[in-house]
Amino acid sequence: SIVSAAIHAVLPDVAVVRALQGYRFGTGKIVLVAAGKAAWQMANAASDCLGDRIADGVVVTKYGHIKGPIAHIRCFEGGHPVPDDGSCRGTQAALDLVQGLTAQDTVVFLLSGGGSALLEKPLIPLDELQDITQQLLGCGADIVEINTIRKRLSAVKGGRFAMACAPAQVLCVVLSDVLGDPLDMIASGPAASDKSTCADALAIAEKYQVALSDSAMDCLRTETPKELTNVSTQI
Repeated sequence: SIVSAAIHAVLPDVAVVRALQGYRFGTGKIVLVAAGKAAWQMANAASDCLGDRIADGVVVTKYGHIKGPIAHIRCFEGGHPVPDDGSCRGTQAALDLVQGLTAQDTVVFLLSGGGSALLEKPLIPLDELQDITQQLLGCGADIVEINTIRKRLSAVKGGRFAMACAPAQVLCVVLSDVLGDPLDMIASGPAASDKSTCADALAIAEKYQVALSDSAMDCLRTETPKELTNVSTQI
């Protein structure tokens, strides 16, 4: 009974409903973005909870993980653990969705494991990003080291997705798959202030002798957002 209760408490559906119930939304519209391997399930639970209050939404999840249509929400599938064109198409739809919002609007952002590959708009050519991702996955780097590099090569990681949503408020509901629950590392922290630094990223690249172009190196030397004022997070 204890084991069953514990598993039930951390199911994506239950976690999402728990986070949304009682949350005081602004007077504007609500849009939904979900990314990760549990994105469809989380979005479906949010739809059941909020219903027609959701004006529009985008889900980006792994191939084979969409289980049916969800009202007002468009679903995309992409590559995991290496991002692909599908990941980029879904991410662009999410970025388009959050443009032009007001301070009274809310983005319900549902994030789960796999989001680093599935939510992606690269700052370098996609094929180069894929190669770097493969290098990182194969060199023995841990997930924190990998994501310290990946977030600097992306227009949506390392707090940059939350910046794209501004001035709208972002309610980020996170299912953690990283030990210690570091918000800036789960799915490479698209709605979290980044605690890692350029020096950290460069040291990791040197440690594992990652082959990087001049453009990629320039990205590693460009600092990520360190303060976000429009985000509240539930984990």
